[in-house]
Amino acid sequence: MNSNTPGEAENTDNADNLDKEQRMYRDIYDAIMDHRLPARTKLTEQSLSEIYAMARHGVRKVLNQLAADGLVDLEPNRGAFIASPGEKEAQDMFELRHNLEQLALEKVLANDDRQALQGLRQMVERERDAYQQGDRPQWIRLSADFHIELARLSGNDLLVDMLRRLVSRTTLMISSNDVPGTRPCSFDEHFKVLEALERRDKKSALHEMAQHLHQCACRTPKNVGKSFDLKAVLGQKNS
Repeated sequence: MNSNTPGEAENTDNADNLDKEQRMYRDIYDAIMDHRLPARTKLTEQSLSEIYAMARHGVRKVLNQLAADGLVDLEPNRGAFIASPGEKEAQDMFELRHNLEQLALEKVLANDDRQALQGLRQMVERERDAYQQGDRPQWIRLSADFHIELARLSGNDLLVDMLRRLVSRTTLMISSNDVPGTRPCSFDEHFKVLEALERRDKKSALHEMAQHLHQCACRTPKNVGKSFDLKAVLGQKNS
């Protein structure tokens, strides 16, 4: 017999729903970055609702968050699809990223928060460790988080929001590159940016970031979409 009061039961249900939403977001993110869900894969509400035992309004909430982060395109009367930025959009995004990340660096240098930079160094070390351990989803997530955390250290919330979408969307494109020996976003390049920040060398920090973003743009391949069975990819963890 359930002894929970109505309020306690509601809190438990809300926590369970939040856990499912977070798991769905993480599963889709990992599946995209690990090539298991390629560009233009359709994310149907009905299938996702069945896979995660969630109400469809919860599925829509997650899809909206994925869209806000640039990983999913919501098309009127057609549904949700894994984002597939074109070549022109990729060029525009990297141009905008260059300007925004240069601004972030300047503001971080002006703030001169050494403790925050130490936290950033620990993040890059975890990124390197994930790569060396073959944990691709974690490595790619941390490579993207480096740029978002750097923006957060600038103290400009709008800058963080703008870069989060750009970083997610460009990381999605870079991660689909299967050329042996390439990296979606090199932690070595992150270390160079960070070392310049620690030395308070503005010229070097701006140069290293510009070089890094140029290399990221060079790693961007042309996307090739194909159909995938959502249950075969996402349902494995939730059956």
